Amino acid sequence: MTENAAVLVEGRKLKLTSLDKLLYPSTETTKGEVLSYYAQVAPVLLPHLAGRPLTRVRWPHGTGDQSFFEKNLPSGAPSWLPRVKLDDVTYPMVDDLAHLTYLVNLNSIELHIPQWRVDADGERQRPDRLVIDLDPGAPAGLKECATVALMVRERLGALGLDLFPVTSGSKGMQLYAALPGDLTSDQVRDLAQQLAQELTKKQPELIVWKMTKSLRPGKVFLDWSQNVAAKTTICPYSLRGKETPTVAAPRTWDEVDAGARGETFEQLMFDEVLDRLDEHGDLVADLLA
Repeated sequence: MTENAAVLVEGRKLKLTSLDKLLYPSTETTKGEVLSYYAQVAPVLLPHLAGRPLTRVRWPHGTGDQSFFEKNLPSGAPSWLPRVKLDDVTYPMVDDLAHLTYLVNLNSIELHIPQWRVDADGERQRPDRLVIDLDPGAPAGLKECATVALMVRERLGALGLDLFPVTSGSKGMQLYAALPGDLTSDQVRDLAQQLAQELTKKQPELIVWKMTKSLRPGKVFLDWSQNVAAKTTICPYSLRGKETPTVAAPRTWDEVDAGARGETFEQLMFDEVLDRLDEHGDLVADLLA
């Protein structure tokens, strides 16, 4: 029997459906468990979603089956779900747990956001953060990403930027830095591209800045293009639609340093992320300053 439930979230009545559906068949992780994860992680996740138009990746029949990106407001969305229209696309916004629960109940497993926010009038602002996406080409993996992350940290630290590492929940990592909002998206993109070119020149055996896939095996692609205004990046604390319920998980620099030395450094599962919150709190909280 398909399990449904009527719940009250932030004063909103929601009907949660198919709670026993296996969204991660390989680990028998149900939709109910996914909703529970998002409810528990919401206190640290919601501030990172706030003010940003949300793109979702939905898996109607669970991971391992077909998925699709969805930018537009879902069909039949309630009037109380916030929204913003940008470039002829009406995006949902997420300000509280009811908004988040409604979207996750539609099998929205992955949550992707831009590096900028909109203001109270729905106008796009300048980016308030920079992101460097580290994408390893096999046989390179997280060890190589950790090595490159330390290089990026040293270089951008010289410019006065504090970096925050996040293992992506997929193959690689993201590195974030808070920005004061005085640069355009194009200027941030150019800064990231120059950094990628500079590090590729210094470490051509390890790093590549060009998007050409034939150049990537055994190297880490330092993806500067995630700073383009039209692009989005997986939000910290979002689940990933992989075989197992891994998460875009904030990490400590001690962990990254250990990973670069060859110690165990792996993508984290959702239960591990919840356990870490008790110990570390939100490791990327300073991005919100």
